[in-house]
Amino acid sequence: MTEPVRTCVGCRQRAGAGELLRVVAVEGALVPDPSRRLPGRGAHVHPVVWCLDLAEKRRAFPRALRVRPPLDVSAVRAQVESSQPPVVPG
Repeated sequence: MTEPVRTCVGCRQRAGAGELLRVVAVEGALVPDPSRRLPGRGAHVHPVVWCLDLAEKRRAFPRALRVRPPLDVSAVRAQVESSQPPVVPG
């Protein structure tokens, strides 16, 4: 069975749903939904800071989720930053 394909709201690249982090809006805040089980409309983003920053800059989350801005992105940012390996300078 093939995996569903979704589009990252940050970089606009298509990828398998398992490669992207689903987020939903709950009471004016974005909530990460890694298990893809929370109710409501979802948006997908690569779990990297670059795509999250780009999605925020483009104001993509309110548009994709069909909610009014502003949205608190701190919970999603914490999830993304904790899932990335630390960058070693040098």
